[in-house]
Amino acid sequence: MSRPAATGLSSMIIVAGHLTVDPAGRAAYLADCEQVVRLAREAAGCLDFALSADLLDEGRINVYERWDSRPELETFRGSGPSDDQQDAILGASVEEYDVS
Repeated sequence: MSRPAATGLSSMIIVAGHLTVDPAGRAAYLADCEQVVRLAREAAGCLDFALSADLLDEGRINVYERWDSRPELETFRGSGPSDDQQDAILGASVEEYDVS
């Protein structure tokens, strides 16, 4: 997942924010995401991909991703979370940023 040396103006996509789930189900939700994290980190264009339990809010999952380009992000993203994962999300605040 290393980024090649810059030879001019380069950009990346950063995805950052958080999901809110039932605190009682957060550990199970994160365990179900282990394969997603593994696949993302192996995907073309993925520079970083992390989902983590928040240290203060028991129902919060922090989201952080870095991608080489939007097409690579969209190729990986596909149809999004599974139905079970989507149903477990009570709220979300996740934004995408184009960084040059």
